[in-house]
Amino acid sequence: MEMPKQMRDKLALFQNVQNQLQMLSMQKQQLVLQSAEVDNALEELGKAGKGRVYKAAGSLLIETSRGEADKFLKDTKDTSSARIQILEKQEKKIAEKFSQLKGELEEMLGGQGAQKPPAAG
Repeated sequence: MEMPKQMRDKLALFQNVQNQLQMLSMQKQQLVLQSAEVDNALEELGKAGKGRVYKAAGSLLIETSRGEADKFLKDTKDTSSARIQILEKQEKKIAEKFSQLKGELEEMLGGQGAQKPPAAG
């Protein structure tokens, strides 16, 4: 039995939205990991006494001041937090669209003659 065009289109949109949701989730996960690394670096910077501080610049380590390192890490943390919040908002919108499309597809499938078993009673 061939699937109606409207259902094929809705299914394609559903799969697209599902892919978007997965991509957002992966991006958010990467940012959360980055944020955790920054937290760890800030903690280590606090423990490091008066020794030298270096920052990575590509494949080089460059000496920097504690103040600059601290500012850089805090700025990175703030940026990551803001991006995580944006991704969470996008994720929420797309999850709502996903649920809506899922319901519409289930309705279409129900209207295609799929019989539900009678309720046990």
